[in-house]
Amino acid sequence: MTTDTSLVSGYDAVFSDLDGVVYAGPHAIPGAVEALGRLADVSVQLAYVTNNASRSSETVAAHLRELGAPATAETVFGSAQAGAELLAEKVAPGARVLVTGSATLAAAVEAQGLTVVRSADDQPDAVIQGFDPSLGWKDLAEAAFAVGRGAVWVATNTDLSIPQARGIAPGNGTLVAAVGAATGKVPFVAGKPEAPLFTTAARHLGVHRPLVVGDRLDTDILGGTNAGFDTALVLTGVDTPLTALAARTPERPVYLISNLEAFFAPYPETTVDGARYRCGNAAAWVEDNVLVIDGDSSDLDSWRAACAAWWGARPDVATASTPEIRWTVTGRG
Repeated sequence: MTTDTSLVSGYDAVFSDLDGVVYAGPHAIPGAVEALGRLADVSVQLAYVTNNASRSSETVAAHLRELGAPATAETVFGSAQAGAELLAEKVAPGARVLVTGSATLAAAVEAQGLTVVRSADDQPDAVIQGFDPSLGWKDLAEAAFAVGRGAVWVATNTDLSIPQARGIAPGNGTLVAAVGAATGKVPFVAGKPEAPLFTTAARHLGVHRPLVVGDRLDTDILGGTNAGFDTALVLTGVDTPLTALAARTPERPVYLISNLEAFFAPYPETTVDGARYRCGNAAAWVEDNVLVIDGDSSDLDSWRAACAAWWGARPDVATASTPEIRWTVTGRG
């Protein structure tokens, strides 16, 4: 009998981000959908976690299936669902809720047995706010009136921007900030980087040790950390080995992987001898506040060793900071 030593062995699920992990623009990232399809062969469940609160789970799942990825509505968890479930924990059954967002968000609220209202004049017990491109000043004003009167306030997510074909546009976080500025209040947040989106997925799937994989430190990795789950930064999207190295403590991933195919190979071990950290053929150490890396900058093992050395020297960091780096091909000793 052989022992499975792959990276995903020991995890009961993978919680995957979408953009930058499964696809980039209209196209699947090479090898991603094939790797996700193999998870079932090793008895690892798969879920997708997204801050999108305007598309239904079935719509997202259908898009993923078009790309060749295994997906059903039951395996897609968006911030609308997580937000509605978070809200249901904070108000009485049947409570009146002003929905500032999409029809998908309103349906998620109704699925929790809550009553959707349309105006602050309806005396809502709560407000839930999620992105929808049709939202305008009047919608935000209604939310502000209700929140200002003491209604429980939940935001599906606080992403400040969203990418569009023509450029970067304001996201839900910008709209949430407008209501916050008007009221002086702070909402409960369901989506990344907060924990509820991840704990909602774990609860529905009945899993206890998922691996969170994403391409962004400030949402995917921080969110997984906040939920108490292990994390893997995949280098097919926004963040890089250098930004991972510089990350503040709660945004530091457990794993650095080049693509999702790394799920099925053993993860390289990093060892430490004194102040020197080794991974594969690379080594790194901190010398006079300079990070010395003995390896090839194109070899991910060099960055794994570098992260271990720098993080070991600075275990508790509240702000991101890029160290001075000196590359060398000597000193392995």
